Amino acid sequence: QLQLVESGGGLVQPGGSLRLSCSASGFTLDNYAIGWFRQAPGKEREGVACITSGSDKTKYADSVKGRFIISRDSSKTAVYLQMNNLKPEDTAVYYCSTDRSYSTSLLDVCFIAGGSYDYRGQGTQVTVSS
Repeated sequence: QLQLVESGGGLVQPGGSLRLSCSASGFTLDNYAIGWFRQAPGKEREGVACITSGSDKTKYADSVKGRFIISRDSSKTAVYLQMNNLKPEDTAVYYCSTDRSYSTSLLDVCFIAGGSYDYRGQGTQVTVSS
């Protein structure tokens, strides 16, 4: 069974940091572009960051640029989202997702809006509050 699992969420004060992890069972992440998304209650899903499958190029939403960093671990078995200088508006359920389309891999691109994301995990709650 193919599954993604996110971890690392929690409660943090404004200005604090968290590192989210995305790992997979049943397959490996190194061949696919990975996106991190978030959804707050009553709001639309928002793409936060993504990383390409080939050269690990990254892309970020303007709302998190300069504060969040997406990366892969050296063994390519996990993708991380380092979140710094967190703000109350970052509060949401965060989840990772795979874009396994051939064209995305071939072109070494990733998308924070659109794309061909399929598998996703259950998500991890991030709450930023004093």
